[in-house]
Amino acid sequence: MDSRLFEAARRAMKHAHAPYSHYCVGAAILADDGTVYAGCNVENAAYPEGWCAETSAIGAMVTAGGRQIREIAVMGAGADLTTPCGGCRQRIAEFAKPETPIHICGPDGLRRTFKLAELLPASFGKDHLL
Repeated sequence: MDSRLFEAARRAMKHAHAPYSHYCVGAAILADDGTVYAGCNVENAAYPEGWCAETSAIGAMVTAGGRQIREIAVMGAGADLTTPCGGCRQRIAEFAKPETPIHICGPDGLRRTFKLAELLPASFGKDHLL
């Protein structure tokens, strides 16, 4: 895992707006041009209108002109693995390949790495629409 991803996800997690769940998450994307984009979860009193950390990071990447995720790190503080939710897995798939690594981290470091295809098997994607 690119060390910049871990640090960017850790910094982003500290900025999470999680007054309802108190579950802060940070994410960082390494784009195909080598740029790192980070995001955090942003909750809203009108559940479920918040944003996941992965969604925020993808939005930052797309806004800056990036279109391909090379790898991504997701960090949560809980004891269990903080893997992307189903919606975020689909959003990641829009910009990543099945073999794209998704690093699941805690504040102490890397906990496990999955390939996108492991987290979203038999996925629906743009190839279905062509």
